[in-house]
Amino acid sequence: MPQVTVAINGRSYIIACEPGEEDRVRQLGRSIDAKVVGFAKDAPQAGEARLLVMAALMLADELSEARETLRRARGSSNGPAAVDEEALASGIERLALRIETVAARLEATQL
Repeated sequence: MPQVTVAINGRSYIIACEPGEEDRVRQLGRSIDAKVVGFAKDAPQAGEARLLVMAALMLADELSEARETLRRARGSSNGPAAVDEEALASGIERLALRIETVAARLEATQL
């Protein structure tokens, strides 16, 4: 199983991933790092665990909003647009699973 190194708030983490997902895991790591670094600037006294929780909550909130937007769009659409929404919903679900997998792996490497 391939492993990649992601840097979050200046600290490196080795994360296992499925073959072919290396670039995606790095990209997700950069996204998480941007959130954590932003929170660290606003709350310099916050510990690393708190920063990671704050970033996870922010990402979960963004995902929840995307799901709600999709739900509302599904309720008001019909015809060919519904097919595009199904593809979008599938993509969001895959992204959510990837985020959860990366978070679990990150948590496991910290123990």
